[in-house]
Amino acid sequence: MEITYIKSIFEDKKFLRKTVAIGIPIAIQALLNTTLNLVDTMMIGTLGQSTIAAVGLANKVFFVFTLLLFGIVSGSSILTAQYFGKRDIKNIRRVLGISLILGLSGAIVFMLAGLFIPRAVMRIFTPSEGTIAIGASYLVIVSLSYPLTAITNCYISLLRATNKVKAPVFISIISILVNVVLNYTFIYGNFGAPRLGVQGAAIATVIARLVECTSILSVVYISRGPAAAKAKELVDFNKEFIKKYFATVSPVIANEFIWGLGVTMYSLVYGRMGDEAVASITITQNVEQICVVIFQGLSSATAVILGNELGANKLKDAEKHSKVFFVLQLILTIVMGIVCIIIRKPLINLFQVPSNVASNITKCLTVFVCYLPFRMFNLVNIVGVLRSGGDTKASLLLDMTGVWCVGIPFAFLGGIVLGLPIYYVYAMITIEEVYKFILGLRRYKKKKWLKNIVEV
Repeated sequence: MEITYIKSIFEDKKFLRKTVAIGIPIAIQALLNTTLNLVDTMMIGTLGQSTIAAVGLANKVFFVFTLLLFGIVSGSSILTAQYFGKRDIKNIRRVLGISLILGLSGAIVFMLAGLFIPRAVMRIFTPSEGTIAIGASYLVIVSLSYPLTAITNCYISLLRATNKVKAPVFISIISILVNVVLNYTFIYGNFGAPRLGVQGAAIATVIARLVECTSILSVVYISRGPAAAKAKELVDFNKEFIKKYFATVSPVIANEFIWGLGVTMYSLVYGRMGDEAVASITITQNVEQICVVIFQGLSSATAVILGNELGANKLKDAEKHSKVFFVLQLILTIVMGIVCIIIRKPLINLFQVPSNVASNITKCLTVFVCYLPFRMFNLVNIVGVLRSGGDTKASLLLDMTGVWCVGIPFAFLGGIVLGLPIYYVYAMITIEEVYKFILGLRRYKKKKWLKNIVEV
């Protein structure tokens, strides 16, 4: 029965082509961004273990901001995908307008914190004065890139939800090349530039984000697609529309932000376990991100395709294709688990870290592979399936209770109370994925997500 079903999946050429057309470019873009983070870490790594730890902790501010931003844009894309299913361009542009207002507001708050109280922000994550000083010097500059990131992500999210995914990939390539060249220039003082260290890395990031933002806006308004909204169209919404928007999007924003704060608490624990633990987990997470990019593409394709079908009232197609996405996720999980085991040592060898840190990273990645099936199911289910039909409150509950009721207590127990090595603490934290898998599967089977939320 299962073999016949799997065979039927690969016979649906039209569906597979659409999945690949949406998912692969998104995965490539995620891979490019991850590769940039990896290169950043390697370049900064030559400045020492404490510098890796400092920049890793400083970037937790950006991590929390991007989770808030991801909540805004992914929540908005639920409505955008369904409106695109019924070809409602006017309301698509209204959604873009609200997401820009919210995204820029959040960006400004985080930017001001980075500009005016960087040392206080760093002190949240670590008591080490040396790490605080290095991280603060990086944060005060890199925070200028946050508003640019907000604008870029709002437009990219709309493009994805309307099946336009190629342009963001090419723009990411340009941005990454700019960032890498400028890193080489400013971190080490090449091409006649001063040697600026971590401050040089921050300057490179700001310039690259400016290039990225300018490029995406140019593409959008030259092509004149659904994203090419006039200023008047961006604010042309009424109370009824705002109510519908926040009923759908606010649980997603709360979800990502509360979950992000929870994950930041993990960093608080890591920071108090010492620079060795922070360096180990920072590099581990960079390697992990390479392994999960294909699932980011798959979950995004899931949300877009199911959202389009639900908005067009094709509920049976959406239910059938949701099962297909889970089968694809399982197949890819097996493949990626094997790949991660194979590539982990060569990747670790790229970093100039002591043998004890390299050993910690190897063990953390073993933990990652063990939990991979649960984690990837949760990604496709929560971000893709449940959200596609506006079942955002259930997604909020799953993520919030997972991190705050399971992950954080285990983090403090293992890292602070018991003083266990980083790989044991990481294994304890990741039990939250098993918890979310059990409850998430039950929620999926209830079919609360299977509905058209933009039907008048």
